[in-house]
Amino acid sequence: MKKTCLLTLACLLAATMSAADKVTITVSNPIPSVRMEMVEVDVSVLQQKLQTDKDLVVTDANGNELPSQITWDGKLIFQVGVAGKGKSLYYAQKGTPQSYEVKAKGRLFVERQDEFGWENDCVAYRVYGHGGAVGYDLFNKSTPNLMLDYWYASEQNQEMRSVSQQLRERGYADLADQLYNAYSYHIDHGKGMDCYTVGPTLGGGANALLNADGSLFMPQCYESFEIVDKGPLRFTVRFTYPEQEIEGEKVRETRIISLDAGSQFNRVTITYQGLSKPKKMAAGMVVHKENPTAYVLSQENGYMGYEDLGDASVYNAKYRDELGRQMGKIYVGLLFPSKEITTTYQQRENGIATGHILGITTYQPNTTYTYYFGSGWNKNPNTDFHSLTDWEAHLSHAANCVRTPLKLSVK
Repeated sequence: MKKTCLLTLACLLAATMSAADKVTITVSNPIPSVRMEMVEVDVSVLQQKLQTDKDLVVTDANGNELPSQITWDGKLIFQVGVAGKGKSLYYAQKGTPQSYEVKAKGRLFVERQDEFGWENDCVAYRVYGHGGAVGYDLFNKSTPNLMLDYWYASEQNQEMRSVSQQLRERGYADLADQLYNAYSYHIDHGKGMDCYTVGPTLGGGANALLNADGSLFMPQCYESFEIVDKGPLRFTVRFTYPEQEIEGEKVRETRIISLDAGSQFNRVTITYQGLSKPKKMAAGMVVHKENPTAYVLSQENGYMGYEDLGDASVYNAKYRDELGRQMGKIYVGLLFPSKEITTTYQQRENGIATGHILGITTYQPNTTYTYYFGSGWNKNPNTDFHSLTDWEAHLSHAANCVRTPLKLSVK
């Protein structure tokens, strides 16, 4: 009898230890389309099941280690692939993760005053901490390489700038322009370029409260920032904005922006402090005069998109037509998880802009609001965005994914 009890206890202990060696994460896709996405699992849940507070490693069904990251808010993230209406198995276990390639990063670019830029292997963005450009600016990329450090270093090359200025002072303006074109990030040298214009608009996806008459109460430039995720798979930054007074209330805004490796879209979560009652707010993108009607609004499906042609006004008139053609077509879009959204075009003449397309909702005090903004470029060989129709198809799929999340089971 004693031997039987000991044997039973040993079997139970062995089973418990075996169960604690590995946790199975089942990812189910409720929609008929194939999905490649980043998923999140609470680290505390995994650590409890594995009876550890140490590092974790993620593997696929074949035992191959996958890049992963623990985020500032206690999530273990990794990228999955799931067939339409299908399931995929992954495993979490105790172990030391490998050193993974950084595919999402950002920093303050002090060489350009207080511009803050961030990127992944698909897209790149920046915001300004000065001047009148208050929305999101974007860079077009045609490479999975991280480019912002290189682009800023090239654009701020003081030796080249000095030579260009000397040529101009000596009367060789044309040579000065050609030299500038040779290193400027406003020219596509094979990896991408900056040809998008923001100005005092929402740019490529920023948000704003609405005045009583329905017009945009434009935000100011950010006041401070905190980087909370540094990659390799997710970059996250928290921006705090200056206090502003709207309809007698002093309001302060916070935005948490996350960009994951492999994604065309940023996730942004907004908080307004100081509001005592519900307030209309909007997120949107600028519509430029060069392409005033090339936008799509799908209120029912939760997305908006626009085809931007870039801004050739930065080029010398002599090269404007030629260089303007290299800008290609820039596709900008927003996704809305909430169905409580109204999409519309709002006219607002401003320099080279005719207005904005907006997704309008009601912000409830002491809550957060989340949406996604992103972009694509028809000159990126790694994507298939060659027309507004292509971009809308991508937006439709992405919005469906946002509104129909993957389902995770942890055992």
